[in-house]
Amino acid sequence: MKQVIDLRSDTVTKPSPDMRQVMANAEVGDDVFGDDPTVNLLQQKVAAMTGKESALFVASGTMANLIAILTHTSPGDEVIMEYESHTFNYEVGGAAAIAGVQINPLTGDRGILEPEQIEKAIRMANVHIPQTQLICLENTHNRGCGAVYPIEKIEATSRLAQKNNIKTHLDGARIFNACVATGIHIKKYAQYFDSLTFCFSKGLGAPVGSILVGDKKFIEQAHRYRKMLGGGMRQIGILAAAALHSLEHNIDRLAEDHKNATKLATELAKIKGFEINIDHVETNIVIFDVANSGYTVNEVVRKAEERGVLLVPFGATLVRAVTSLEVDGEDIDNAIKILTDLFD
Repeated sequence: MKQVIDLRSDTVTKPSPDMRQVMANAEVGDDVFGDDPTVNLLQQKVAAMTGKESALFVASGTMANLIAILTHTSPGDEVIMEYESHTFNYEVGGAAAIAGVQINPLTGDRGILEPEQIEKAIRMANVHIPQTQLICLENTHNRGCGAVYPIEKIEATSRLAQKNNIKTHLDGARIFNACVATGIHIKKYAQYFDSLTFCFSKGLGAPVGSILVGDKKFIEQAHRYRKMLGGGMRQIGILAAAALHSLEHNIDRLAEDHKNATKLATELAKIKGFEINIDHVETNIVIFDVANSGYTVNEVVRKAEERGVLLVPFGATLVRAVTSLEVDGEDIDNAIKILTDLFD
């Protein structure tokens, strides 16, 4: 058994020995001058696989989402997104502080908004009110227990956005989890959005980096905003090489993470006072409610940590566990035994 079973997030994944070797051997150049061949290759590859004209490698998903908002909007515009979305909750208010936009957060079901909700929230042109300029969705949805955004709702939202001349952006940090869970290719998801981002540093196992895609004009402007935000890096082919390796080796294996998450959720649901809707565990995120367990969230997290299982508080009575390539089936079995012994 490993000394620590880290279920805090899929961001805790470490580059494999093979990935480290690819990074060490990467051909590099100055990316600010456009001279890094490995970054250029990565951007070309991702543009092709998403069906978009261009792509831009950035430091993080938070940076990618902020750049997208900056590029699609002007100060004083309004952006519609879901109330529990990552951009609204975990990106330090960057949309307001830096992009100068107003967020209109709508409450969805596990992060999923009905197209009718969005349509009712769109503001018509009026001198007194902000103009709705952008709709942001998240797939899979972190706080929605890794919920996969239904493709039919995405398509309907895209149609109403086009009808109202509104841009669309997808925070697809874990989009490949959605692709593996549904069998839907990323290109099909991407076709309904003006821009899309996804992370290399979560389930794909690279140490750092995200990528933003869109048409050529959008990415040209996004490039300027990346520079403005301090994201103009130099010899980053080392990081791009890890990202390329992750795309080649770590997409299909996400199915294993989903299987481990379902097993973990199924067994945790048997612990007295731990409440989980198994049907909500679609990908690699497990969120369980400990309100009726006799323990507080902090007590559950602390006691588990003392036995070598790392979890995170996720609300007043909620705890989150995330499976990734950092934990295998044996780790999940051991985590289940430890948590059952502790709390059942």
